[in-house]
Amino acid sequence: MILGYVLSGLVTGAIFAVMGSGLTLSYAATGVFNFAHGAVGFLSALLFYELNQAAGLPAWLSALVSAALFAPALGYVLHRTMFGGLAQAGETAQIVATIGLTIALPALGLLVVDLAGLPSADATSLPRGVGPHPALSFEVLGARLDSDQLITFGFSAVAAAGLWAFMRHSPYGLRMRAAVDRRRLATLRGIDADATSALAWMLGSGLAGLAGVLAVSVLGLDATAYTVLLFASATAAVFGRLRSIPWTFAAGLALGVVQNLVAGYTDFLEEVTGLRTAVPVILLFAGLVLLNRSRERVAGSAAEDAPPPDHLAGLPPWRRRMPWALGLVALVAFTFLASEYYVGVAAQGLVLALIFCSFVVVTGIGGMVNLAQAAFASMAALTCGWAFSSGLPFFVAIVLGVLASAAVGMLVALPALRLGGRVLTLATLALALLADQVLFQVDAFSNGTIGWPVPALGLGFADTSDPRVRVVVLLVLIGAVALLVRNLERSASGRAILAVRSAPAAATTSGISAPRTKIMIFALASAIAGLGGVLFAVSKGSITATDLPAFSGFVWLAVVVLQGVRRVGGAVLGGLIAVAVPELLAAWGVSAHVGAILFGAGGVILAKHPDGVLTQLAELRHRRRRGVPAEPVPAAPPPVQVDGPLFRLEGVVAGYADSTVLRGVDLAVRPGEVVALLGANGAGKSTTCAVAAGDLAVTSGRILLDGQDVTAWPAHRRARAGILLAPEGRGVFPGLTVEENLRTWLPDPGPVYERLPQLAERRTVPAGALSGGEQQLLTLAPALVRPPRVLIADEPSLGLAPMMVRQVFDVFAELRSRGVALLLVEEKATEALALADRVAFMRLGRVTWAGPRSEVDSERLTAAYLGVR
Repeated sequence: MILGYVLSGLVTGAIFAVMGSGLTLSYAATGVFNFAHGAVGFLSALLFYELNQAAGLPAWLSALVSAALFAPALGYVLHRTMFGGLAQAGETAQIVATIGLTIALPALGLLVVDLAGLPSADATSLPRGVGPHPALSFEVLGARLDSDQLITFGFSAVAAAGLWAFMRHSPYGLRMRAAVDRRRLATLRGIDADATSALAWMLGSGLAGLAGVLAVSVLGLDATAYTVLLFASATAAVFGRLRSIPWTFAAGLALGVVQNLVAGYTDFLEEVTGLRTAVPVILLFAGLVLLNRSRERVAGSAAEDAPPPDHLAGLPPWRRRMPWALGLVALVAFTFLASEYYVGVAAQGLVLALIFCSFVVVTGIGGMVNLAQAAFASMAALTCGWAFSSGLPFFVAIVLGVLASAAVGMLVALPALRLGGRVLTLATLALALLADQVLFQVDAFSNGTIGWPVPALGLGFADTSDPRVRVVVLLVLIGAVALLVRNLERSASGRAILAVRSAPAAATTSGISAPRTKIMIFALASAIAGLGGVLFAVSKGSITATDLPAFSGFVWLAVVVLQGVRRVGGAVLGGLIAVAVPELLAAWGVSAHVGAILFGAGGVILAKHPDGVLTQLAELRHRRRRGVPAEPVPAAPPPVQVDGPLFRLEGVVAGYADSTVLRGVDLAVRPGEVVALLGANGAGKSTTCAVAAGDLAVTSGRILLDGQDVTAWPAHRRARAGILLAPEGRGVFPGLTVEENLRTWLPDPGPVYERLPQLAERRTVPAGALSGGEQQLLTLAPALVRPPRVLIADEPSLGLAPMMVRQVFDVFAELRSRGVALLLVEEKATEALALADRVAFMRLGRVTWAGPRSEVDSERLTAAYLGVR
């Protein structure tokens, strides 16, 4: 019997493995965790069903079109329209945009089915599998398996082997792995990171499509089931650390087996409702906590999640508040003039707005994405209902509900002390699903399917059974929360939160307790969500375990972020829109799918405006007020000079964000010449190298290669044209072997091994395991076989032994003799001056002197490094 459980578990695990591998591939190559991965699988399954049922195509051909053609094409379209822009956006925008697609893609497919009059597709549909119909039965090692199960496992194994071979033995796979290892360095080696990302999205979507088609006979055409499949597959991806496809595949198979064994051999767990089916969620949370500790930022960073500029800062306070005051007056007038039904709809929107305010605290201020807010709201509402039904006064029951929510929030905050970014997001969602499937299913707590009755809130002269009273009470509560948030931002606690969000290490060294700060944020946000959950139950008159499902949490987050998660106004607007749009569509007779599609379209907006609609509107008002054009008109480029040095920088101005580093740099390098760029730390030498190689865009000025203006060229195009940068540190891909590093630049690394036999001896060793000197030789070795036109070396001797320094500079001398134009940035002036033909001194972002090596004396060196004249 156990063998039967294992074999059937391997079939289920194969689906987890295929979908998890696609998730890992797309995340590792692009940095975007695609919550819409399951939705891509659903669309592919839907197409398979319609091609087979409506068009009458054979099952194998329908599967081929759906998984091998449609799914990769969809991945490419999504890359071009959204994912490419999201790669540069913050984590919150990435999460929300893909969540929007999770809702929009299935709705789009179902809308097309309805409009085209195709066979209906819903949870009641019973699509066939890819194999014969009806399925044939076979006995394998004493266990009964059908043909669909065998086909599922076979296709999964073939897909895994093919993906492994592609990644390990094709140039495209090598480029993709190089981009995963060090994306910036890959572009400097001539690899088009955008094309690599597009390929990764196509492959990842293809795997999602394959998993969707293979699972369709089991899951049917229920879009929610594919979202659940995504999170089960995410468990496998987490155990592969979101980087290793082989480990992800193995973890997926193991997950299927464990789930089957738990279901078959743990009868003693039947008393705990939902615990056996929650195995993937439990393993997901355990894997996140144990294997994926954040080693980078844990609560936002100044570089990646900086607050947007306040475009209304110059306006007087009354002008800033006037739109909101007018909106409040309009809402109050609507409350007392409109019909009771529509006032009730507005009250529902304000209940959601109150819950949404919790996102403003934890995500807008705290910088952490928490998807457990629906669980907090349910916890408070169920606790309130249980306490009131137990005989406690209603006010005491409300307080207990809010306190219970805050206590659970403090428990959920514990993973935040260890995790960060997307990992924390998945951990909070795992806890929310666990509460949904286990805690809220305990009859003593939720009162089964009946739930708890919750009375109206009495105010003496009226109660909240009247929707108008409910609106007024909710406006007062939201106003109190807005005042709390405003005071929090201006208080010492608020400054501590911002410090922990922007620079956790610096905050800790300043005496700020990051754990206490995070626990406070979670507790406050969960208390606000809990208060909203209680008001939800009051409005409804009762509460059950299924009224606020866990998946509502990430839909709510998406709604708030689309409006602007840093402001309470965004929460209010989001709540009202969340209930108004479905009502309007129903009143106009428009399909509900249209609303979901519009919601998903907001993901495209977020790819271009990650700070939401309110910030975008404020920016437009700012531009209109100051008369600034929406898009700057580029000035006509100056005429190109054909004669002169091979490589030239003319009047280059560049910097990072609002900080200008280079202030009009002029520099020229001729073929077969070494120009040493010297100066103190902070003079702008490394920035000059980055600008020259295309790794940093210029604000103004020109960069010329053999008279051709290459200023607008990206780094990979400059590398292909012969501009090679050996960056500061080590220019190697540590996760690739020595041979694979060489093949990113050379078709045949054989000549390198002849010149540098020490690299030949270590060709199968990962580059990260080499010594510093060997890594620097590996960086420069391709240039000996395929010399670039221009070599830019940034601090090549950094951290090397003297013998290795001499060997590296011998390589430079040989390249000069072969006509390479070499720009050398080096703090060790002695070695640089011994090799240089000309010297340029930098100070404060400017070239202060340039001339022949023979004219350099101690006085000029002192002036360059110490700023003394």
